Amino acid sequence: MTRLTATTSILALSLASAAPLWAEAPEKTEVLNTYADIAAAGYGDSLTTARALQEAVAALIADPSEANLAAARAAWIDARVPYQQTEVFRFGNAIVDDWEGKVNAWPLDEGLIDYVDASYGGATDENGFAVLNVVANPKFTLSGQEVDASDITPALLAETLHEADGVEANVATGYHAIEFLLWGQDLNGHAAGAGDRPWTDFASGEACTNGNCDRRAAYLKAATDLLVSDLDWMAAQWASDGAARATLLSDEDAGISAMLTGMGSLSYGEQAGERMRLGLMLNDPEEEHDCFSDNTHNSHYYDGLGVQNVYLGAYTRVDGSKVEGPSLADLVAAQDAALDAEMQAKLSTTMDALGALKSAADGGFSYDMMLERGNDKGEALIMGGVNGLIDQTRSIERVVAALGVDGIAFEGSDSLDNPEAVFQ
Repeated sequence: MTRLTATTSILALSLASAAPLWAEAPEKTEVLNTYADIAAAGYGDSLTTARALQEAVAALIADPSEANLAAARAAWIDARVPYQQTEVFRFGNAIVDDWEGKVNAWPLDEGLIDYVDASYGGATDENGFAVLNVVANPKFTLSGQEVDASDITPALLAETLHEADGVEANVATGYHAIEFLLWGQDLNGHAAGAGDRPWTDFASGEACTNGNCDRRAAYLKAATDLLVSDLDWMAAQWASDGAARATLLSDEDAGISAMLTGMGSLSYGEQAGERMRLGLMLNDPEEEHDCFSDNTHNSHYYDGLGVQNVYLGAYTRVDGSKVEGPSLADLVAAQDAALDAEMQAKLSTTMDALGALKSAADGGFSYDMMLERGNDKGEALIMGGVNGLIDQTRSIERVVAALGVDGIAFEGSDSLDNPEAVFQ
């Protein structure tokens, strides 16, 4: 990856005005503690909603039905809301980067996990296990070793299958593996509609469709249990005695750098580039972040909100309570009030654009449809978000300079920095 050096919405309506501007410039340690408190709350909420998903999955497995499948899907979508707001803690915090691939790796070759449509194709030179179908195969050879997968466990997923043979697309764990098992493939192309896996894929006896329903249920349970345990671990890292918080507070300047690195890298290379601009360039619905559930518009929205949360030092929890304190905004305002106003305005503009995209998708104009070549309205909605994210990154760069932070390099993307390379 290349590097770049350094809506009005239902949840963000009043954040810019609600975050307090403290009477005096805060100490950096105070700002860092607010940041760590928001991380602890965000991962804590992610854990809470993952446990609700775990309960819904257990209900589906115990009593397969259309209603219980719908409830599990709804719980998955709810679980994405707090988690996406934590993505801003990536890039600057090594402990998060080293862990994140377990829970949110994407895109994935779903044929590794379960059956896929014939149009999916077969094994490729890049991935010989693209259609391994662990659900249907209790024994197989992986990297020259015989694997006994008769018992599908969290350990099997995490230690043997995830990134099997060193291929990143072999995603066996996390939100997107669970998403695929709940929805199945989205075979609608650019037409409206998400995946439509039947509830009978989890049924027993003669009611079972597509075979191996017991193993499919076992995989879903193992993946969900693993997600809960992984989130439990990360939430603990941001607690008062957690390793992530301790590392952050051990060096104030490095801590501020971590905050800004996460904001700039998520805004620019990751979200504007890899998650939005690239898919639009390729006009490919497979480039959607939540491609099975058609939830991508929400993921983009809450990623953007996470960046705003960190700058303003305020996060609204899933129970409606708020975590807030001395913020980067306060620190910047003490140095340059005009720059703080600019940064807050840029964040609001981005959230307006992402909110417009979210509203359109919620209203039936799905992200799949927006990505279709020649769909001017869809392109405008996506590029509104892309342009807002790029523009706010320029202001983040000015914040970096104003605070005298050294050594920051934001993640880039060929889709933004070298577009011709995308098609090579």
